[in-house]
Amino acid sequence: MEYVFPAPQTPSLAVEGTNARFPVGRIFCVGRNYAEHAREMGHDPNREPPFFFMKPGTAILEGKDFPYPSQTKDVHHEMELVVALGKGGANIPEAMALEHIFGYAVGLDMTRRDLQGEAKKMGRPWDTGKAFDYSAPCSAIVPAAKIGHPAKGAVVLEVNGQVKQKGDLAELIWKIPEMIAFLSTLFELKPGDLIFTGTPAGVGPVQKGDTLKGSVAGVGTITFKVV
Repeated sequence: MEYVFPAPQTPSLAVEGTNARFPVGRIFCVGRNYAEHAREMGHDPNREPPFFFMKPGTAILEGKDFPYPSQTKDVHHEMELVVALGKGGANIPEAMALEHIFGYAVGLDMTRRDLQGEAKKMGRPWDTGKAFDYSAPCSAIVPAAKIGHPAKGAVVLEVNGQVKQKGDLAELIWKIPEMIAFLSTLFELKPGDLIFTGTPAGVGPVQKGDTLKGSVAGVGTITFKVV
């Protein structure tokens, strides 16, 4: 096939323990999936149907410092477990959902909170607040064949050595199989899709010079500086 200009390189993530790369397609993020975070954002944490927003695959940031984005004065951290799909499908039964997972990673949904807030007030999409360049820092992917499917374990974020977010995967309102099954009724999922599974309470602003260190028990860690 001939293109009118060279096709861009596919975004990808390292796979722990191998030389292979995981090609990243779409990034789906589930909103308000921890009760305490829902409350801190001013919402009722009752178990309503999940909702999703998206980031482009090009938002991935791996192994580099996070550049403070333009047009904002209020960038927030949101620490999350990331699910990496190795199989796709539509209308995936919940009982079969885990079979579609290649592995897991540790990531952050970086958010221009002021732009997101403006969009909410005006009834507009969140794209400028959520889907900007480098807004999805992510660690290497650990295959599920190596660690299984984590359903509990601490989710922690430190900023400059101080714990800012701490939760547990057991506190997820919508569990991973439920998320995959529901999401597959809205989109035909593809190998390479990532799902950011939600953030615990404690989200807050970052400043240039801050060092962020996040971890999900049994999965891994991620560390980077805001520059």
